[in-house]
Amino acid sequence: MPLAILMQLPYNAAFGGGERFNTVNLKGYTIENVVEEKFCNQGERTYCPIPFFFTDTGFGLFADTGKVTRFEFGEDILVTLPPHTPLFVFSGSPQGILQAYISLLNTPQLPPDWVFLPWVSANRWNSQKRVEEQLQLLEENDFPAGVIVLEAWSDEATFYIWNGAEYVPNQEGNFDYSDFSFDNSPWPEPLKMIDRIHKAGLHLLLWQVPVYKKIPPSEPPNEQNALDRQQAVSEKLCVMNSDGSPYVIPDNRWFSGSEVPDFTNPKTLDAWFSRRKYLLKMGIDGFKTDGGEFIYGDSALFSDGSDAAEMKNRYPQLYTQSYTDFLPENTALFSRAGYSGAHATPILWAGDQCSTFEELRAQLRAGLSSAMSGIIFWGFDIGGFSGELPTPELYLRATQLACFCPIMQWHSEPEGGQFREIRETYLANNERSPWNIARFSDDPEYLNKIRFYHKLRVKLQPYIRKQARLATTQHHPLIYPLAYRYRLDTHTHSIEDQFMLGEKYLVCPILWESTTTRTIYLPEGNWHSCLNTTTNSFDFTPNNTNYATFTGNQTIEVSSGWHIPVFERLKQGGEQIT
Repeated sequence: MPLAILMQLPYNAAFGGGERFNTVNLKGYTIENVVEEKFCNQGERTYCPIPFFFTDTGFGLFADTGKVTRFEFGEDILVTLPPHTPLFVFSGSPQGILQAYISLLNTPQLPPDWVFLPWVSANRWNSQKRVEEQLQLLEENDFPAGVIVLEAWSDEATFYIWNGAEYVPNQEGNFDYSDFSFDNSPWPEPLKMIDRIHKAGLHLLLWQVPVYKKIPPSEPPNEQNALDRQQAVSEKLCVMNSDGSPYVIPDNRWFSGSEVPDFTNPKTLDAWFSRRKYLLKMGIDGFKTDGGEFIYGDSALFSDGSDAAEMKNRYPQLYTQSYTDFLPENTALFSRAGYSGAHATPILWAGDQCSTFEELRAQLRAGLSSAMSGIIFWGFDIGGFSGELPTPELYLRATQLACFCPIMQWHSEPEGGQFREIRETYLANNERSPWNIARFSDDPEYLNKIRFYHKLRVKLQPYIRKQARLATTQHHPLIYPLAYRYRLDTHTHSIEDQFMLGEKYLVCPILWESTTTRTIYLPEGNWHSCLNTTTNSFDFTPNNTNYATFTGNQTIEVSSGWHIPVFERLKQGGEQIT
């Protein structure tokens, strides 16, 4: 029987619970901590729940279980847990509680400096030619970038063989670049392509999904896929059922019918990553570990004895931790799903959202709730990922928000859309690149405005790098809502459209359509505007006397034009602001 614990304690606000798209302050909400794969409009669902929370009055709790838990934040707090769940109780400030929670689990990992430059990504880039076209477009349009992500690079049957490459195993049975022929591949010279990417100043991440894929009848059979699935079942490298049969993803789910690798099995780790070592030798710089929300029902059984009830939530984190352990230094991992310990694997992205202002607001809530759950590095798809193209206004506002988030990335769905076989979408030309969105704007300065924020990101990168190092060593978030720092100020508890970047900058994005004015709450202290509303210009020179300074503990109205309001927190007394 589940265990119910009623906590009668005074509180005005509660935070945590993992990545939450519907709220930052949990008071008045009930959350279930269960990993769910939901395509767009997540609402109460989440890819990355964490059974952890803390209140503004200094109480915190972590339930160390992979099984589903339920937290009800009413006048009192009701926590429903599986029997015998280990509980960890914390007290103190938000900073102290988060530090204690993070320290309880794995040590946060600091990504390489280049991840803090802009990212470019699109599922539609399915050939070397298209990738090199993007490198040229970045140069022609004078857009800086540090990362390029390729999703459609593999055959999507093995997720480790380049699409169209012919594989001839060597006598030792090891995978190596020399074992492939690329004569009939859309990637004829991947080594040269990777070299061009690096010479252009970018780093390459490749898409991954943890499945032994079942090839649908609509796709041609794949010999290596058949061999991999046969080996997975015969050697029990995949998750098994309690009756000894292989577990497969149920019908009507993503990758239905596919087996799932059992990363608790050392033999699985050896087999899985031995097939990917050659990619690192080729020079790729990391992986985008998509998916992982694949444990359904109650029959799955893992090599280490864990059952489906425990691994429903833990599996995505096990998956990303396995990749983290595999990758060498100066590489990066970019993941959608996770669980307790997600701060150690180390970059989370918000998954799939539609191109609407409503989804943009949900993305920011997801980032701030993640921060209040110990996740340090987080990002989202600028302007959304799916459906009709974002309006130029939405894309600009999303770009401005992303400029001040840990990861700044634009990303596009497949050509013609996710569901191109069953419905017509808004144009086959659905790429979310700045120059493509600019085609639909009637503002001749539009591309310059987007470029401004990409170049501003480069200027901010040294500051973000420094704050990232402090965040990982001192165990605190990189961005965070005002309530994290100003918990005694009840005005901050419900603010989910402003946030701090590090200790210095208060960021106030524009999240509503057809508006250039917004209300801003300034907490205690003195705040120096980085936006000159007279000239509609930005200046991040500290204490620039041409820009206004405001006293805190007040609400102000700011008209920002096409820019975003940002304020610098000024030193008080002998305070040091890094």
